[in-house]
This record gives sequence, C-alpha cells and structure tokens, in this order.
Amino acid sequence: MNGREVLLSGAALLVAVAGPGTSAWAATVTIGGSGKTFASSAVQCAKNPDTGSMMAMVEAGLFNPKSTTSAVVSLNGDFIANVTAADAVADVWLKDGGNKVVVALSKKVADTYAFNVSPGMCALPDTSGNTFSADGTLEYAASGKSYATVTPGCALNAATGRAQPYVHLFDNGGYLLNVSVNGVPLTQLSALKTHTPVFLSAGQNVISAANASLSIDYYVRDGGNGQCVLPQ
Repeated sequence: MNGREVLLSGAALLVAVAGPGTSAWAATVTIGGSGKTFASSAVQCAKNPDTGSMMAMVEAGLFNPKSTTSAVVSLNGDFIANVTAADAVADVWLKDGGNKVVVALSKKVADTYAFNVSPGMCALPDTSGNTFSADGTLEYAASGKSYATVTPGCALNAATGRAQPYVHLFDNGGYLLNVSVNGVPLTQLSALKTHTPVFLSAGQNVISAANASLSIDYYVRDGGNGQCVLPQ
C-alpha cells in the first residue's frame, strides 16, 4: 500500500477528509502518494446494506479536497463510485483474497491501496447459547467460564493513544482463558488476572476466550466508528 498512515479524529477528521455533512468513519487512514486521496488503514467488518450480511470493507476517497476536485474509486478494475468535494468518501466492499482499490484523480494521477481478506474473516460466531443477566448489562458464555459487559464504555487506549469504546471481559471461575479480539491475541485470564478491558475497533468485533481445546467463548460487539468522546 502506498502513502503514509495518519490518525485523525472528531471534527478535524470530517473537515480534513470529507467536508461538512459527512458521517464519521474509521479514524486511522492511509494517505496516497499524491497527497490528495486516502483509504482506510485496515479492513473492517460491517453490514452491507444491499445484502444485509457482514462483509469486509474499507472507505476510500479524497483527502483535503478543493471544491473542484473529483476522482473515480474502483475495486480490482471495476467502477465503485465517483467522489467529489461535496461527497468525498466511498464505501468499498471487498472480496476474499487480494483486493486493489484505486482512487484516480485523472488518467495520469492515481493512488493504489492493497488489501487482503481471508475467507470467513467477517463470519460471526454462533452466540445463541449465551445468556444475559436480569438487568441486561452482562452476557454470560454458554460454557459458564466467562462473561462480558454488554454496553461499551469509553476510555483512553494506551496502545493507540486515543479514546476508544471498550467492554470488560471477566473470568468466571479462575479458568485459564486465552483472550483474542478479531483473531489477534490480547491477554490471558486466570485466577491471578480475572478481568481485562477489551478495546473495540471500527465495525463488528469478535472477542474470544479459549480454555485450551475444551471450550471457546465468543462475544460480538459493535465498535461504531472506533472512536468515542471521553466524559467531561
């Protein structure tokens, strides 16, 4: 992927990338070599409004566009959308395998972004066996070995240096649980460490807590746009 990665947040992100009136999207983006286009830095899973199913996607478009700037967004050579200063962001739904997203300002100026999607990346696990506390604030895994808060809070993530939504995951009995988020190992819970905050990225997040090969607990949480505002 060409360009440089930048971190934008809040109103500054909306003005810099898409101008007024555009909804918020993932805060970490990659700026193309031209300095005039961007794409999401990472693939996220979201519900495709056309199919209603979870699919891998990124956003791409114009960065700090002038009023007369426009570009064509394509995926693997297929047209996706025209973007302009007034509507500068396009959703790009990716396919399994390698994906090439191009934002072309003209026939001679275009930035290319590469993404890889593993098969089943956005398939959500079956959590129908999980149960909830009477007040709905806690979700208990079917195994009974862990539970998690339902409604995300907002806190500063020391790993990223920005405020992100999070939920808390608890060990429900001193089991040895290997915790991962979207397939990435996070921490290990046990009688010595019985709980951990789990920060959420943009889109759907799958939290797992594996007790060796005996059981795997799953929780699905929506991280919104991956950012939040700390309470005053």
